[in-house]
Amino acid sequence: MTRVFFFFFGFGLMTVGFVYIVLYLNLLTIGYNFLYYVNYIIRRFECYFSLIGLIIMNLSIYIKGERKYGLCL
Repeated sequence: MTRVFFFFFGFGLMTVGFVYIVLYLNLLTIGYNFLYYVNYIIRRFECYFSLIGLIIMNLSIYIKGERKYGLCL
């Protein structure tokens, strides 16, 4: 149950991070170049949520949990 929680928590963080990355794409429409855009994204804390969420999701999928013997539910 905790793996499902961490998966959805990571998914939520990743969604928030990518929303900010897409919102900051508006900088390109007002005349900034792509290198300035990438430099700006790297320095914003909100955009790190996408990376943190991706790491949490991968950890919740690929780390094996403890196996409880008994009923197979």
